[in-house]
Amino acid sequence: MTSQQLAFGNARPASDKARWLSANPDRAWGEKFFLFYSPVWMASMGLMMLMGWDKSFSNIALLIHAVTIAAPLLLLPLMLHPKCSPLAWHQTYWFKANLFMAIFSVFGNYVGSEYFFDVLGMVYNYPNASTTLDTALVGEGNQTVPLIMYFYTHAYFMTYHTTAVLVMRRVLTSSLPLRHLLFLPLAFAVGYCWAWMETKAMANPLMATSFYYTKLDAMLTYGSLIYATYFVVGFPIFYFLDENKAQPWSKLTVCAAALSTSMLVFYLLDICAHWVNAL
Repeated sequence: MTSQQLAFGNARPASDKARWLSANPDRAWGEKFFLFYSPVWMASMGLMMLMGWDKSFSNIALLIHAVTIAAPLLLLPLMLHPKCSPLAWHQTYWFKANLFMAIFSVFGNYVGSEYFFDVLGMVYNYPNASTTLDTALVGEGNQTVPLIMYFYTHAYFMTYHTTAVLVMRRVLTSSLPLRHLLFLPLAFAVGYCWAWMETKAMANPLMATSFYYTKLDAMLTYGSLIYATYFVVGFPIFYFLDENKAQPWSKLTVCAAALSTSMLVFYLLDICAHWVNAL
């Protein structure tokens, strides 16, 4: 992938026609980059499963692998930046998107994982991943979250949010009647699809001893609905990040949006826990 392939000139200009990419050239560049990179991290994760590295790698090797999954989302645009953007690197969409996703991914692992442990029977079994990080008070504390999950989630969430925004924008810029009423339903539909696909993809024989659900049927039915709460909040908020070229978000606004998203998801997870326990 060259800088020319990701150049601003390739971004589709604003028009009255339905579009996938943002009318803001800076954001369109970032979206194309994140889409180009998505098959790369997916292939790396698939190779990890196929080769059994999740079981054979040492703690340090696992951390290195996790960092190599997430780091290119920040480092590659930084290297391409001088040739592709007139903006300062810290003013670009790709940097702000990484900032948003870093905050949201930390919440999702540090706090959110506890709900999946205790309510849906999610199990992380990585005895070789000795570096862990999770809450002291939320959840029963019977399981811990390997630090590698924070980096993997950053890549997952970047792809999920980017693809969701493209679908939502394509519909919202179309000529469909009452299309704006589809904004939240679309966020939920795409979020549920990603949640279900991730759960199904991870529930395979290659990962059977490392990552699994003791209640897989429940997870694939209402569990995916609970996971989708991350996205029914995250997608609509993320949609507006630098969507309007004339009104770019400050870094403080990005942090506030990510933290607000995390808090709203926290409430929704707790509400869902009441609902599941009542079933």
